[in-house]
Amino acid sequence: MQYHDVRVHPESDRLPRPEQLAWKIAQVAADPVPVEAAVTDMIINRLIDNASVAMASVNRHSVMSARAEALAHRREGGATVFGMGPNVRVHAEWAAWANGTAVRELDFHDTFLAEEYSHPGDNIPGILAVAQQCRRSGADLIRGAATGYEIQIDLARAICLHKHKIDHVAHLGPSVAAGIGTLMRLPPAVIYQAIGQALHVTTATRQSRKGEISSWKAYAPAHASKMAVEAVDRAMMGETSPTPIYEGEDGVIAWMLDGKNAHYRVPLPEMGEPKRAILSSFTKEHSAEYQSQALIDLAFRMGQKIKNWDDVDDVLIETSHHTHYVIGTGSNDPQKFDPQASRETLDHSIMYIVAVALQDGSWHHVHSYAPERARRPDTVRLWRKIHTIEKPEWTQRYHETDPDKKAFGGRIVIRMKDGSVIADELAVANAHTLGATPWQRADYIRKFQTLSEGIVPHQEAERFLDIVQNLPNLKAGELHMLEIAIPERDIRQNTAEGIFNFGQAKPAAVTAATSTALAS
Repeated sequence: MQYHDVRVHPESDRLPRPEQLAWKIAQVAADPVPVEAAVTDMIINRLIDNASVAMASVNRHSVMSARAEALAHRREGGATVFGMGPNVRVHAEWAAWANGTAVRELDFHDTFLAEEYSHPGDNIPGILAVAQQCRRSGADLIRGAATGYEIQIDLARAICLHKHKIDHVAHLGPSVAAGIGTLMRLPPAVIYQAIGQALHVTTATRQSRKGEISSWKAYAPAHASKMAVEAVDRAMMGETSPTPIYEGEDGVIAWMLDGKNAHYRVPLPEMGEPKRAILSSFTKEHSAEYQSQALIDLAFRMGQKIKNWDDVDDVLIETSHHTHYVIGTGSNDPQKFDPQASRETLDHSIMYIVAVALQDGSWHHVHSYAPERARRPDTVRLWRKIHTIEKPEWTQRYHETDPDKKAFGGRIVIRMKDGSVIADELAVANAHTLGATPWQRADYIRKFQTLSEGIVPHQEAERFLDIVQNLPNLKAGELHMLEIAIPERDIRQNTAEGIFNFGQAKPAAVTAATSTALAS
């Protein structure tokens, strides 16, 4: 890796294009370096992972709304929409919108955490949509996805957004634009302009992840992906972007991040160096914020030692700065203790998550968040006894650059009313590469089968798994075969009238194309 010094430059400096971060990213994207076999395998795993959570969320309200908007923008030969089968096509940017929302809705796919937080699997919907519409091959998609992961993860390693209350999807717009640039084999000059535009229009505040968390949490990455597709389209037609977008005196760093005295060291692969960043990311076994994964596994084994939950006097979670201040009591969000809170808020409350994991010894993406589960009196009593503190050693491990030392876990100390103490700790989740049961291809397949059960017919699920595992061999124009068809009776529609479908007839279900796709 090569480290690039990034600072704010006054306009009088006229920072040359080759010295700008956006240009350096564009060069990485345009580098035709081959993709390593391990990276290809992991990209296939993450395509399966994304499909798993998209199928599980396909009938949730925000996903139905995004799908309804996408279906109002049909395009022959366009991109596919999750659940609609390969014959229903829409404009690529709207497929990125609908599919990106489906992937993020349950907050149940992959993660990378460093200076900034990220879900790098969010890169896939936009890159895949463009690949389908532009009739690219499976090998092209793999190259584009490898770049998307690389750029978002490298930015997250170096540039913190959250301490300035900027949402982490500000790293996603540039990474999707770069990934599409790789996919389309665009020259660096075009990719550079697309990156600048994508960043400029995807910076927003973190209020979407604070307090009473709304459905926009699922839409935010989809919006960034949609904006990136549009930015590449404009750049391909010769349009330009605000520059230098990162280093300019009125740019993102100067006014949204560390200001005029900022200094970042951003790692990027050297020319000819394979893009391996995806191998540093990790997916979720449990449907909850990633920093809760190890603590859920820990709570499972600790909960077996408690017979009566009312005998618990106090539960302390010692953990990292991020866990304490974002999903713990350091956030000072009263909603994180509210039994009436939304699912989106509950999956960002480590106090709620640990309470349920202790009591149930299991985790389910629906049942663990059901209103009746959140409002159970003994759970509410236990939940309100839980608090967090930051411990420097856990914060240090969170930011550790050595992957063998990096950890996102913590220590739980349960004090009983009789004075006895139950204490234990876990550094990494069981599914982590260094965990007790590190995930392999079979685990991703099992996750897909579990989350799609009762939604995707068995024959269709097996067809998808066969196709996706043959991704490197898919020819140009065959990527629509990655789409999953759900029977009309099992996929719901949001029939409320919006601007895009105003005055249009509402379909009873989906379309005949879904049934046709299944029959074939």
